[in-house]
Amino acid sequence: MRIHPPALAALLLLSIGATLVAVPAATAAPAPASASASAPSVAAAVPSPVAALDRSAHPLRSTSPQGDLDDLRALGRMVGDAQVVGLGEATHSSHEFFTLKHRVFRYLVAEKGFRTFALEGSWSAGLRLNDYVLHGTGSLRQIMDEEFQSVYASWNTAEYRDLVLWMRSYNVQHPDDPVRFMGNDSAYAGPQLYDQVHAYAARTSPELAARLAALYQGLRPATSVDQYITTYLAQPLAARQARAARTTRAVALLARQRPGPGEDGAAYRWAVQQATAIDQMARLFAYDDHDPQEMAASMRYRDSVMAANVVWWQQRTGSKILLAAHNAHVALQTYTPATYPKVQGTFLREALGDRYVSVATTFDRGAFNATGPDGVMRKVTVGAARPGSTEYTLDQVRARDFVVDLRSAPPAARAWLATARPVKLIGTAYPAPNTEPRVALAGTHDLLIHLHQVTAATLLTSPTGRR
Repeated sequence: MRIHPPALAALLLLSIGATLVAVPAATAAPAPASASASAPSVAAAVPSPVAALDRSAHPLRSTSPQGDLDDLRALGRMVGDAQVVGLGEATHSSHEFFTLKHRVFRYLVAEKGFRTFALEGSWSAGLRLNDYVLHGTGSLRQIMDEEFQSVYASWNTAEYRDLVLWMRSYNVQHPDDPVRFMGNDSAYAGPQLYDQVHAYAARTSPELAARLAALYQGLRPATSVDQYITTYLAQPLAARQARAARTTRAVALLARQRPGPGEDGAAYRWAVQQATAIDQMARLFAYDDHDPQEMAASMRYRDSVMAANVVWWQQRTGSKILLAAHNAHVALQTYTPATYPKVQGTFLREALGDRYVSVATTFDRGAFNATGPDGVMRKVTVGAARPGSTEYTLDQVRARDFVVDLRSAPPAARAWLATARPVKLIGTAYPAPNTEPRVALAGTHDLLIHLHQVTAATLLTSPTGRR
């Protein structure tokens, strides 16, 4: 997969773990507010938390979704009555992070009443996968091949395939209480969104349908995800901004068309949301990708959209949601304030309060898939964490893999966790700048899951896109 994206696409491809690649060096992000120039000496003055963490860490038997889940009971108590749990990942393509999400979702479904798995993927891809897990609609292989391209290529893995297959199997056995799949991101709006908006308008008002068709002219995708995004971002800024103005007018026009007596209110709300998803992509791609401040604003907008889509889904379905995304997307505070001024987890905490719980994951050593300087995705292996890093100390805890509640950890552990130290933050590109920002985990997340070692996820397509 050879990628030559403009700046905005580069940010999306790299995700939050390496956003400085697309920003001039002069605008590189400073350390988070919790860090300071004297951080090394401060860190050295804080006693080791290992003994305290030994007492408060709950060992995990496995990251495999198969087998007994009793070791997740401690996590269940920590989650409490949360409506949305954001479960992060330190890399975008490690087997254990993906299977851990599958395993935790199974537990939350069985023991805590969760019914939706949300992924940092496009809204339209989520709808196709939801139709599959609910009704068996389409070919899972085809859906994943078609949807998980370009900025979402990291999700086309055996691990996510197995999760979706389990969800479909669960629904066959529980048709009256199904689980659902959603995508909450905004970097692509598929053709089915346009079709659903048009179908609703055609049923309710031919005049509305005609006006919407005019506004959407030339926007409905007719190529692959990768080609559509590449072509879209190749348009001049003025053309992209004009498209966004049209999609915004379409949302406003549809929103004014309130359902009449006897009309389906749910169908109306879904039509407005589909139009909103179309508008979200157009607005995301209407920022000036040559202006660092505009780029930071676009990333803030993207995370606000992801949070808004999760809240919309939770409120409309009443479903508890496990949200899968990068650590820094689910965080309560930004890791990189210059490039991501405000992140999804912050928006979710503001909207949901303590009903949103943020879970970070860390690892000591291992492998992941990432895109290199040549634009090709390949396996990358890193050694043990270096002394002074967060993971170096976490890996000294007796339990090989464990979960700990950062909110109620012993004082010695909390003092250490409240000090900013380097932590691995790897997006879809590696090597890249800013893959070890200084972060104080306490206050940035509610819970932490540490894994001793990870391996690369199993890609379902080769680097050239072939199976």
